[in-house]
Amino acid sequence: MPVRVAPGRWPLLGHTLALVRRPVPFTAGLREHGDVVKLSMGPLQTYFLTNPELVHRVLVTNGSSFGSGIMFRKFRPYAGNGLALSDGPFHRRQRKLMLPAFDQRHLHRYAEIWVRATTALAESWRPGEVRQIDADMQALAMTNVGEALFGTELGEEAIREARRSIPLVIRLGMYRVLSPGWVEKLPVNRRFDQATARMTAVVHELMAGRDADTDHGDLLSTLLLARDAETGERMTREQVHDEVMTLLTAGTETTALILAWACHELGHHPGVAERVRAEVDEVLGGRPVTFDDLPALAYTGQVVSEVLRMYSLWILMRRTEQELDLGPVRLRPGDEVVFSPLALHTDPRYWDHPEVFDPDRWTTERVRSLPPGVFIPFGNGIRQCIGHLFARAEVVIGLATIFARWRLEPAGPVRVRYTTIACPRGLPMTVRPRD
Repeated sequence: MPVRVAPGRWPLLGHTLALVRRPVPFTAGLREHGDVVKLSMGPLQTYFLTNPELVHRVLVTNGSSFGSGIMFRKFRPYAGNGLALSDGPFHRRQRKLMLPAFDQRHLHRYAEIWVRATTALAESWRPGEVRQIDADMQALAMTNVGEALFGTELGEEAIREARRSIPLVIRLGMYRVLSPGWVEKLPVNRRFDQATARMTAVVHELMAGRDADTDHGDLLSTLLLARDAETGERMTREQVHDEVMTLLTAGTETTALILAWACHELGHHPGVAERVRAEVDEVLGGRPVTFDDLPALAYTGQVVSEVLRMYSLWILMRRTEQELDLGPVRLRPGDEVVFSPLALHTDPRYWDHPEVFDPDRWTTERVRSLPPGVFIPFGNGIRQCIGHLFARAEVVIGLATIFARWRLEPAGPVRVRYTTIACPRGLPMTVRPRD
C-alpha cells in the first residue's frame, strides 16, 4: 500500500531541518499522516511509525527481526560495540553477561551509594539559596554512577570531563544521525571526536591497574569477572571499555535529566510535592531510605512514571534484519524504522489531557488500560535498557531523600534544547526549609 511522505522535505537535506528546528512538534504531527510515514534523513529513507501497536511489534513481537538503527551505529566512534550498539548473537551474549550486574543484590548495594551521595548534596544546600538543579542533578548522577561502576567517587578531574564531554557527544551525535553523511566531515564534528577521545582516556585511566580476578564489589568488577555460561570466556578489556562508556553515558545524562525535571514539576505542583513528602514521612519516619522501601513509596513512583512520560526520549531507530510486513509496508533487510517515545507518550488518542502533569494517571487500573507500545521510556523487548530498574530506583531514592528535607520553588524561566531528551539550559530553583 502507498505510504505518505512527511511534509517539509528539502532537496539533499530531506527532513533534517524540520527535525532539528522543530523536533517535538514535527514528529508529533506525523500521526496526522498515517500509521507509517516516509521520512528522509538526508539521503537516508526511513519509515516513521505513529501507531503503538506497530512499535510494539518492532520492539517485542518481532524484536529479533530488528537490530540497532543508524542512530546507534553513528555513536560507535564513542562507545564502540557496547550493549546499546551491538546486534545479533553477540548482543544476546553481552546482555546475559551483564544482567547479573543489575540484579537485586547489586541494586541494594547501589542504593546505599545513592542515599549517601544524595544526602551529601541535600545537606550542602542552604535555606533561600537559588540552585541550578540541572547542574546539581548532573553532578549527583555522575557521582552515583562513578561509585557504582568503580567503587569510589570519580576524581574531580574525571567528573568535570564527563560533565563536559557526555552532553556534547549526545548533542553532536544527534546532529550526525539526522544529517547527510557529508556533514560529518565539517569542522564542528571535530568537537565530537575530541570529546570521544577525552572520555576514552578517562575510562582507560580508571581501568588501569584493576585486577580482573578480584571482586571489589562494584559494577566494573562484575563485568570483568563475568563468564559466558557456555564457553567460560570473559569479556576482553576493550569490550569492558565499550560497556563502561555506554553505561557512563546512559547512566548519567538521562537519569540526571529525569531527576531535574521531577524537581521542576514538583516545584510547579506544590500539592503533588506535599503528597510526596507525606508519603516519605509515613514510610521512612525520619530515617534514610533503603532499596526495600521502594515498593511502599508508591506515589513517588507514580511521580517518576509521569516524568518519564512527559520527558522521555524524543526519537529511536531500529534496522530491519529480516523481510516482514509491518502495517502497510513490506520491510526489507536494511530498512530503517523510526519512532518517537515522546510522541507516543503525549498522543491524545491514548492519554487524557497529555499536556497535564498528573501522577494519578499511574494507578494500577489506569495502567492496565494502556495499549502495548504506548509507554516505552526505556524501550522494550530484547533491547530494553538493561539499567531501567537501576534508573527508576535511583530517581525514587533521590526524590525521597531531597523532599524529606526541602521544598523547591521555581526561581526563573526555563529554556529547553532537545537532543535525545529535553535538556534545560539552566533550571533555577530556590531551596526552602520544609514547613
